[in-house]
Amino acid sequence: MKLSTVQSDAIQELGNIGAAHAATTLSQMLGSTVEMSVPAIKAIDIAELGSYMGEESAAMVAFELQGEIPHGGFVIFYISKESAIRLTNTMLGMTDMDRAMNEMDESALIEVGNIMVSAFLDATAELLGFIMLPSPPALSLDMAHAAMASLVAQMGDDVDEVLLFSTELVCEEHKIDSDIIMLPETATLKRIVELMENMMKGI
Repeated sequence: MKLSTVQSDAIQELGNIGAAHAATTLSQMLGSTVEMSVPAIKAIDIAELGSYMGEESAAMVAFELQGEIPHGGFVIFYISKESAIRLTNTMLGMTDMDRAMNEMDESALIEVGNIMVSAFLDATAELLGFIMLPSPPALSLDMAHAAMASLVAQMGDDVDEVLLFSTELVCEEHKIDSDIIMLPETATLKRIVELMENMMKGI
């Protein structure tokens, strides 16, 4: 699905609103200011997904979008492994950056992902009146592009291209850099675009 400039702007505004809620939530959890940004929306050819996501090891907490449109795509809390250790160290009162991640780290990351993604989706539901509920979370500790490719393979559409819009959340005090990435299926994207266009027209 090709988006016009107006449609892209509408989707980016939706990301901004959801990001503001997620950033506030993370800021409260860490007791530190969290900055946010929503870079330009990207339509990525599946064959180029690896170069976009990079080779770094990362933690990804993925949720399938459910609600008004079953199997609506995915929303993902993404954080590099280094930032993940810093985040869980902060939450668990630890300082060792060279340690291996354990079950406590995994539980903490799932909890953070759950809270932030819920805040993001709550904000979009409040704005659009369109319910997108997160499935139970699935944590992946893998190369970023491999984990993302696995999610794309699960999407129902026979797609050559995926639309990513990524919300960057940065906590300078703790050097934590994370993202919330939305990977909508075509039907979900069309519904979001329709509702955003109507809202911008004042309907």
